[in-house]
Amino acid sequence: MATIGSRLREERERLALTQRAFGEIGGVEPNAQGKYESGERHPKADYLAAVSAVGVDVLYVLTARRTPLQAEGLADAQQQWVAALGQLPASEQGLVLQLAQALARKPTA
Repeated sequence: MATIGSRLREERERLALTQRAFGEIGGVEPNAQGKYESGERHPKADYLAAVSAVGVDVLYVLTARRTPLQAEGLADAQQQWVAALGQLPASEQGLVLQLAQALARKPTA
């Protein structure tokens, strides 16, 4: 059965972050991050607010239900990308995100 900890780990992996980096975002030490993911401890609201700022779906972490995507204001091509991304497994979503971020940083010739 999926738990808050396992869903938190899934979100961290989707964003391709280490426990240390994720813990820093949430304002906790790496050992606390590990305890959250193992279910030994539960994160507080300020931690959840901080990690939501980097794209963690907190509704999913807490309830196992994904936050519905808001497509308003997106161009048609962007809506297609969002829809396609949402159909990928979480582990592959992180890889696609890394690729897009790398391409966005690539200087144009």
